[in-house]
This record gives sequence, C-alpha cells and structure tokens, in this order.
Amino acid sequence: MNPLSVEKLRLIGGTCCIGKGVRLLDLACGKGEMLCMFARDFGVSGVGIDLHAPYLADARSRASEFGVDGAVSFIEGDAGDPPELGGRFDVVSCIGATWIGGGLSGTLALMRQLVVPGGRLLVGEVYWAVPSPSHIRQKYETGEGFADLVGTLDRFEVAGVDLVEMVLASLDDWDRYEASQWLNVANWLASNPEDVEASEILEERNNSRRDYLADERGSLGWGVFVLRAPG
Repeated sequence: MNPLSVEKLRLIGGTCCIGKGVRLLDLACGKGEMLCMFARDFGVSGVGIDLHAPYLADARSRASEFGVDGAVSFIEGDAGDPPELGGRFDVVSCIGATWIGGGLSGTLALMRQLVVPGGRLLVGEVYWAVPSPSHIRQKYETGEGFADLVGTLDRFEVAGVDLVEMVLASLDDWDRYEASQWLNVANWLASNPEDVEASEILEERNNSRRDYLADERGSLGWGVFVLRAPG
C-alpha cells in the first residue's frame, strides 16, 4: 500500500536488527503485510492497529497464510489514540500514515511514548524530491505538510530522535505503485460497467494518472526512515 518493493521492506527488517524476542507495534497497519512478513522472516511478535475492519480481515488472513497468527494480533481502533497494550515496544512503526498525529512531528511524539528507551522507530513519509507546483502541494499536504530530505532531518532532530538509516523508494518503485492502480481500476471497470460509481471512479483514475505523469513523477519522494529513540 506504499511505493516500496518487498525486497526493500525486507531490507528494513534486516537493517533494524529485528529478530526473535522483539516486539513491534505497527500504527495504522493497513493490511498488516509488514508485520506479518517480519514475524515470518525474522521471528518478531507484535500488534497492528487500524481503523478499517476490511483491512484487518485481510491482515488476519495474511497472518494465517504465513503461519504467524500466534505471533501477531490486530486491533480495530484509532492508531492516534491506542489502547493500553501491556507496556512499551522494542520497535514502533508508522508507515505512510503520519496523519494519525497531525503530521510527522505529532506522530513522532506519539511513537516516543510507545517505544522502549533506545528503541527503534520506523516512519514511512513523503518528502519533496524537487520543488513542486502549488496545486500539487495542496493535493498532498494537510496540517504540517511535507519537507525536502534535509527538512525532514530537521524535524527528526527537533523531535529528539536520531536518524540512523533510511530506505527510499526509487522512481521505478513509484511507477509500479501508481501504474498497478491504473490496471486494477481498468480491470474493475471492465467487470462492473453498470456500477453507479463507475463513472466517478474512472474520472478519479484519469485525473490521478494525469497529475502523476504531468507533475508528480520525480517530484514526490517516499521512504522509510529508521530512527533511534533516546536511551
């Protein structure tokens, strides 16, 4: 659900020295792919939280498919105001959903409350690779908005966390992420031509595709930043 390949996602797990005995909390976990993969490949246990019940159903199905349903669990709820989860976690992640804290700074403050001293934070975040037109910035930015890479570093430093690694999406990663959605929509429209929402979905796809090819491709960056919390 983000422009990062499976290989790069696995690289993040290795980079963070994730392994058996590590507990991971994934905020706004979506369909739980990262948590399930880390449990299968690295032996972690953990909890994912998300508002969307259909996503969580897919996450539980994925956990069963990977044989890790005894190691991971998923909670339907607000990741920006999580319930008591039995102590702090070794790793806390929020991949592509810093809106839960009103932006990067607020989300980092939330994550610091949930991670053990000296633990790792994994943050997936948009950044501006090059200056972009105002109408593109307005499409993507709410609240705090995004920064370029060095501006993102500035926000980490203000938040009191240390940037120790990063894995960035390539232009090809972005193309796979965007173009696969065009194909999925085209296939859905071919199978559901009489659906009452078909024309609206087609228009949204066409507008999104044009924006990406005209302005966004090469302007938007995205990456997962590996941070160390204070000890």
